[in-house]
Amino acid sequence: MPEAVIVAATRSPIGRAGKGSLRDLRADDLLAQVFEAALKQVPELDPATIDDIMVGCGQPAGEQGYNLGRQLAVAAGLDTVPGTVVHRYCASSVQTTRMALHAIRAGEGHVFVSAGVETVSRYGSGKSDGMPGTHNPRYADAEARTAARSAAGAPPWQDPRALGLLPDPYIAMGQTAENVAQLRGVSRQRQDEFAVRSQHNAQRAIAAGFFATDITPVVTPDGTTVTADDGPRAGVTLESVAALEPVFRPGGTVTAANCCPLNDGAAALIVMSADRARDLGITPLARIVSTGVSALSPEIMGLGPVEAVRRALAHAGMTVADLDLVEINEAFAAQVLPSCDDLGIDLDRVNVHGGAIALGHPFGMTGARMTTTLINGLCAVDAQTGVVTMCAAGGQGMALVIERLS
Repeated sequence: MPEAVIVAATRSPIGRAGKGSLRDLRADDLLAQVFEAALKQVPELDPATIDDIMVGCGQPAGEQGYNLGRQLAVAAGLDTVPGTVVHRYCASSVQTTRMALHAIRAGEGHVFVSAGVETVSRYGSGKSDGMPGTHNPRYADAEARTAARSAAGAPPWQDPRALGLLPDPYIAMGQTAENVAQLRGVSRQRQDEFAVRSQHNAQRAIAAGFFATDITPVVTPDGTTVTADDGPRAGVTLESVAALEPVFRPGGTVTAANCCPLNDGAAALIVMSADRARDLGITPLARIVSTGVSALSPEIMGLGPVEAVRRALAHAGMTVADLDLVEINEAFAAQVLPSCDDLGIDLDRVNVHGGAIALGHPFGMTGARMTTTLINGLCAVDAQTGVVTMCAAGGQGMALVIERLS
């Protein structure tokens, strides 16, 4: 069976939505710059031989809604290269990598682009309509679920099915984080401590110059060159974080400091068959070992990484002990901590260069961004094996195991 390897990996800086450095860049224009940078990493590759360009996007509507993969190909002058958009929300650009892996193993191609993009700044204000009006009324909304639970004397995380309601795949992510925190007893202090850790890890990585390997500078419409992420904050303390009020539920534990912000960004990987890489004289960065996808109640979406990682490791014939580094998306500290607890992963291996709480989480970009960071992170500590994992809206989890080769 052919092996799939990653031969190029890069990402843009991550901007804060609405007020950050990338707010004036369209998703397609941002992605085009990152795609060009990925191609420059492998000059031996003729871009016209790419079999497919697959772009993950969490909100494929408005400016992001017209087949970004195909737009990318045409903009690059690759009229004969097909392209598509893939939507698995926060796991969208892990899904595109999984599709590249499967196509290569099936012998249906040799070269694929797995990319991801999200420009939340472009939602609303007439720039993008997002995905309005999508909620199917057959699913209980927040008010109906709350009333049913209150009448039954049930806790907020009670499975709606036990109350005669369907779980809501549209449930707000912050509410799922509060549900997980209550269900698993994740204290506010533990969440805040993890958030401070994320910021401190990111600051250490910045000081060491780590992200210069990750990041491709991008140019905004006014000619400004952006070279660094907007999000990491120097001097964050537990005291400053503890002073913030909860934002999703009265009396809750999730605050603006212990969850990810809203962001803009893009990332791109070039995935090749090992045979084609060898024929072209390209040294691969990493081998894609296995993937896993799972699902659970949307009400406790944040625990999605647990089963996804277990499945990916089982496919690889590996255990958690075989993982040198773990990149788990920090959607909320409230869900990362119990996910790691359940998997038996000690935090010394987790997000050692900071995670989404500090760096940001542009939904469609995140999978490819984390894969880029994992590859460079393994190189930085001379380690071999790691996993990328995250929860995804609607109650899902996804994981990708890679082995460093260079």
